[in-house]
Amino acid sequence: LKKGNIILIADGAIKLKVMETKEKEISCLVVNGGILSNRKGVNIPGISLDLPFLTEKDIQDINFGIEQGVDFIAASFVRRPEDALMIRRMLESKKANIDIIAKIENAEGVQKLNDIIKVVDGIMIARGDLGVEIPCEEVPLIQKRIIAKCNKVGKPVITATQMLESMIDSPRPTRAEASDVANAIIDGSDAIMLSGETASGKYPVEAVQFMAGIARRVEDSLDYGRCSHGSDAEFYTVTDAIAHATCTIAADLKASAIITATKSGFTARMVSKYRPKAPIIAACPDESICRKLTLVWGVKPIVGYTKNSTDKIIEEAIERSLEAGLIKNGDLVVLTAGIPYKTNLIKVSIIGEVLARGTGIGSSIVTGKIRICRTPEEAKKKIQPGDILVVRSTDKDYIPFIKKAGAIIAEEGGLTSHTAITSLNLKIPALVGVDGALEILDDGSTATIDLIRGLVYKGIITVR
Repeated sequence: LKKGNIILIADGAIKLKVMETKEKEISCLVVNGGILSNRKGVNIPGISLDLPFLTEKDIQDINFGIEQGVDFIAASFVRRPEDALMIRRMLESKKANIDIIAKIENAEGVQKLNDIIKVVDGIMIARGDLGVEIPCEEVPLIQKRIIAKCNKVGKPVITATQMLESMIDSPRPTRAEASDVANAIIDGSDAIMLSGETASGKYPVEAVQFMAGIARRVEDSLDYGRCSHGSDAEFYTVTDAIAHATCTIAADLKASAIITATKSGFTARMVSKYRPKAPIIAACPDESICRKLTLVWGVKPIVGYTKNSTDKIIEEAIERSLEAGLIKNGDLVVLTAGIPYKTNLIKVSIIGEVLARGTGIGSSIVTGKIRICRTPEEAKKKIQPGDILVVRSTDKDYIPFIKKAGAIIAEEGGLTSHTAITSLNLKIPALVGVDGALEILDDGSTATIDLIRGLVYKGIITVR
């Protein structure tokens, strides 16, 4: 330190100017005074301190975290990739599967950001110290730049510190703070974090409620089309390209959800970076991966990746999603899976029980009541306008009732059958060649016919 250097304490609340330095003593002039309490940070802008990145206490804390099975370690004042790699080597030596979040809090960390992102699992923008170490007016632009870089590579980014600072003492945030939180979300933050507001504030619960309310309101109004179809998208891997295509298909079909089967969480993160409107359901092999994915934007993780074959993995992911209440019968979902050493895939599926299959006459989707009729006389008693007439075969005696029906299902097959020809002439949708239709289908139940795919679904299904 030299005479004239500035020392900032407690995120810049207290400002000192160095007047004189001795071997173990610094004399300062108090420029901005304040109450100095315990455990406050000390910053010296523009001075690179040659201090070890990990202290003995840090090492003890990391070992404690490993013993407790924590999911994340947030490393403070990461200046260069080597700092994060010190922690990485320590974790690997203990065979600990813990993600590292690098806190960017100084100018050197900002300068080396590209290299730091490559060796960590996520970034935290710690704006309190960052705004002390660099000019305050630069922080908003740096925040946007960091978020954009993290979004581009699909790594979670947390915006933190002084989000709702006034709520340490006040029951309501300022309008500027509400706008700040909203803009952090619009910029692309995966998570927004409270610190002093909940650690030592008078209104911790209210602070969480306000922040959650802002997040919900902002996300309801996001332009998801712009987010997922950005012109600057670059495909670095097959998974990247498939993730982008998955989001495009989901948007085009207005899918109820995107289900991704992911062994490591990577596929879910790649889908998340395109910010689809549909929720992302990540089926993972264990709870550890699920907990880590809770930090990733838009992802709802569930355990459901215990099978070996691709079909079984997809089937299990759908079953677990249904059990969790994340999807329901009738929903259209887009499925994608990243299966190591095998083919990556995209599949569009309608969640529902398929009752029967046949050959469709027409291209419409019909939902109605099933009416099983073995004779024209039975059809006369049962058929109401819009019902689905189910028969073994038809002849001229059925024509008056076919005209009233919304669709026909016939066991008799062939495009030259009476049912098929009548269907074409009367422009009544029909499904022919449905083996065992009279025994499989329940009289009076509701069903949906997809004539394009030749399927009969149980209940009301949204088919596109």
